[in-house]
Amino acid sequence: MTTSTRGAGKVPAVLVLEDGRIFRGRAYGAVGVTFGEAVFSTGMTGYQETLTDPSYHRQVVVMTAPHVGNTGVNDEDPESKRIWVAGYVVRDPARTPSNWRSRRSLDDELRAQGVVGISGVDTRALTRHLRERGAMRVGIFSGNALPDEGTMLTEVRQAPEMEGADLSAEVATKEAYVVPAIGEKKFTVAAVDLGIKGMTPHRMAERGIEVHVLPATATVDDVYAVNPDGVFFSNGPGDPATADHAVSVMQGVLERKTPLFGICFGNQILGRALGFGTYKLKYGHRGINQPVQDRTTGKVEVTAHNHGFAVDAPLDQASETPYGRAEVSHVCLNDNVVEGLRLLDRPAFSVQYHPEAAAGPHDAAYLFDRFVSLMEGQRA
Repeated sequence: MTTSTRGAGKVPAVLVLEDGRIFRGRAYGAVGVTFGEAVFSTGMTGYQETLTDPSYHRQVVVMTAPHVGNTGVNDEDPESKRIWVAGYVVRDPARTPSNWRSRRSLDDELRAQGVVGISGVDTRALTRHLRERGAMRVGIFSGNALPDEGTMLTEVRQAPEMEGADLSAEVATKEAYVVPAIGEKKFTVAAVDLGIKGMTPHRMAERGIEVHVLPATATVDDVYAVNPDGVFFSNGPGDPATADHAVSVMQGVLERKTPLFGICFGNQILGRALGFGTYKLKYGHRGINQPVQDRTTGKVEVTAHNHGFAVDAPLDQASETPYGRAEVSHVCLNDNVVEGLRLLDRPAFSVQYHPEAAAGPHDAAYLFDRFVSLMEGQRA
């Protein structure tokens, strides 16, 4: 990625997809060149949480909502210390942000962090194209001396693909740290950071859990060095087929029958640990309005998603695994994609979505309570 932080103004910009489709617009954020996987997010709000979610590392996010940036940028809502998206695509950016918590405009924040974006694009047409053709590599080029279309397309096709990408260690913490329990400490949890969002350990802390956040490179010995009552595996970017280390660590946790909870990438890791395969979705699920059914209760939840890969497990029956019987606990009502797993003979479960509710919705908050119940049951 090459960038300039000078004002974009009406600087021309071009978005080039690897299949040759081209969209023209204006520079938004930093001026320069960037590459990534083109994906779309259907959330109408929560753009600040999206931008700072480490799971979006090396992805160029297309916002389907036409107006973006209306509430500006504040210092309370980031989910990590930086913006992780490789690029940003919007239709109509806000001219002036309006919110009592706003400290600066989204355009200014993108520029300050060197994130190349493009505005004035027909994002509806672009989203329909990605739905029909699938997520693909993309480049955003901006500046007054743009390359010719053939050169830009060649550069896009030379960019790395998401399939086969091992990215967790690039976004995870390098050093372990502790998020203290809020109020009385009831449990200790070892959280393996594969790209964790800041709100996730906070949700556990709200329930009296002291969370030890460990690097993605943590070993089984590192996990048990904190004497955990439970182990958590976080969300994160990349292809789960490359995550052999995380799978091995999770299998070590399953062997010890410690209560285990995984979300997003952690769900895919559990799938692999149990012997299931994973596969790349055509265009994935991203946004805060995805319908999922909890098959253990029959309840339908509106949930927050960010995943381009899924677990390949049977929906119609329990499966025998090296750790006992396992079943699909949650399913997406749009396309029947596996959205959760649970073991029937050991205290372990996972979901493919984000129950930390940043930026919402709150339907899945009960999953943290379910994790607490597992640890209470194990202690009893």
